[in-house]
Amino acid sequence: MGSRYGGLKQVDPVGPSGETILDYAVFDAIREGFGRVIFVIRKEFEEAFRTQVAAKYADTVKVDYVFQALDALPPGFTVPAGREKPWGTGHAVWCARDAVKESFAVIGADDFFGRDAFRQLAAFLRDEANSASDEDAAPNFAMIGYRLANTLSENGAVSRGVCATGDDGYLEKVVEHTGIRREEVGAEPGKKYSGEETVSMNCWAFTPAFFTGLNEQFESFLETHGGELKSEFYLPEAVSEQVAQGLVTVEVRPTLATWFGVTYREDKPRVQAALAALVTSGDYPARLF
Repeated sequence: MGSRYGGLKQVDPVGPSGETILDYAVFDAIREGFGRVIFVIRKEFEEAFRTQVAAKYADTVKVDYVFQALDALPPGFTVPAGREKPWGTGHAVWCARDAVKESFAVIGADDFFGRDAFRQLAAFLRDEANSASDEDAAPNFAMIGYRLANTLSENGAVSRGVCATGDDGYLEKVVEHTGIRREEVGAEPGKKYSGEETVSMNCWAFTPAFFTGLNEQFESFLETHGGELKSEFYLPEAVSEQVAQGLVTVEVRPTLATWFGVTYREDKPRVQAALAALVTSGDYPARLF
């Protein structure tokens, strides 16, 4: 909904030819080999997405929709009186469980991840598809890890999932940190964060095996928090819990790309300037679709 942004930021034009941030994600995904896009949206936004976004991709990539409804819940659960918003990013992916039967990537629609993120996601999925299967091994997934310093807003605080990884480069846990401000980050003494921390920006690669654990987790979440009006089932926390229980492994693939997004309305000019610079440098064409 873009409560801090003040509107439906996923369809707000920011590129030099009126592109949305989502257009750049789809463009990067296509040129790295992805062949299908599924939008997880609220039903009331369907017309806006079909006309303002998906119509541009019709001749380029297969497009499907999944609706994240408030009452899309496992059998036996109901929506508490007074709840207005769906159940978070983990719920969004859970809603796509019947539409996704192949290996897949997950991203947020209002973030610019950079081409390298999609290159690494695609490479990981190809490697997994071509590797010898071990029926006893835990499912293996991947996460693109960003430097915290490359993910901040000039216009307010952000929340980031700070990742702990082992010497082997695999994820150990994700801890959500809220209220991170740019002035708290840096190499100087007294700063709360160094800026070199690896953070999750919800840029993942999964196989369909992920849905088995996710379904059990969502049911457990509803049993504990289903009566709350604003509780959210977060995707990074769900992954972190599966890792902690030894159910899956997650390879962290670091990128030095600079993430940017439109958390606040004041972020838009910076995003527009950054995209214009990428067009000037030749990384992207002046018109994507």
